[in-house]
Amino acid sequence: MSTPLVLVHSMLTLLFVVVLLHGLARDVGTRGTGFRVRADQLLRTVMVVSMAAMPWIDLGAGPAAAATGAFAVGALWFLLPLGSPVGGGVAALVHRLPHAAGMVAMAWMLHGPHTAAAHEHLEAAAAHLTVPNGVAAAPLHDGSAGTPALACGLLAYALWSLTRPMPSLRSAASAARRAAAATPAWHVGEGAMALGTAVMLVLPH
Repeated sequence: MSTPLVLVHSMLTLLFVVVLLHGLARDVGTRGTGFRVRADQLLRTVMVVSMAAMPWIDLGAGPAAAATGAFAVGALWFLLPLGSPVGGGVAALVHRLPHAAGMVAMAWMLHGPHTAAAHEHLEAAAAHLTVPNGVAAAPLHDGSAGTPALACGLLAYALWSLTRPMPSLRSAASAARRAAAATPAWHVGEGAMALGTAVMLVLPH
């Protein structure tokens, strides 16, 4: 990897480590929670650890396929109402949707040619391709709309979550905004995780 890319990956890893430590401190202080909540906390922890380690680990095809399947199952877990308290409804699903999107992003990054070796191979191949006028072709990519779609969705959630605790410009703030302002660390952590994941999606690693 080039030096600027290493620097960006290092900053992202630091971001994920901070999010991980904050999440662990919050989860340890949670008492009287059920199996579903604990499972959610474990999956979020695994996701943050994986994101922090991904730039520095080059998985083979077999381990990458297994990890892809595991993250796909994790995404389904966040989407399905297994073990959820009665009455959660749409609000609970909306709350869990960004976590499912994060799991999908992890599976997507492992599924495609996103490892460092794969990107080096693609760039080397692109260097030998020329168009009819003799100009070198642009670097290769998978051409899929999945990466920008996921990145834009995560970025939108990150901006919403990071700005949620901010004081309202209106004189009368909603109850939801007042509640968010009372727990700013949670919203900032969620937003930072989504932002880091969105950036990771568009970077080679």
